[in-house]
Amino acid sequence: MASKDHVKNGIALGIAQACHGKSAPLKRMRKGDFLIYYSGRQTMCKLDKCQEFTALGEVKDDETYQFQVSANFCPSRRNIEFQPSEDISIFPLIEKLDFIQNKKSWGYPFRFGFFEINQHDFELISSQMLQQHYA
Repeated sequence: MASKDHVKNGIALGIAQACHGKSAPLKRMRKGDFLIYYSGRQTMCKLDKCQEFTALGEVKDDETYQFQVSANFCPSRRNIEFQPSEDISIFPLIEKLDFIQNKKSWGYPFRFGFFEINQHDFELISSQMLQQHYA
């Protein structure tokens, strides 16, 4: 999960960061794995809701590396080949997504920041993102 503005910046750079720059989540990914970003907010540290899946990409290699962003921030990154896709709302999918076990508290899984989803959920989300793009 990341704010939409951060996701769009990552798309432009062809990179992914996770969990405030931690390396462990990124190291679990392998070349050829896919990544879907969910953005609860439009902008980091603001209350402007987004509640959309905002990026779909494939891990390009097996390298996790650090990049000095500022004097106090050196996050870990992965190279990602982002697919042309459209942002889609989570609301029409909540009832169909397996990783959301409690449909009334659907936002709970996103509190973990980074987690693996099953093939069914990946295909449901990615097919909607691609379908909207090519519609």
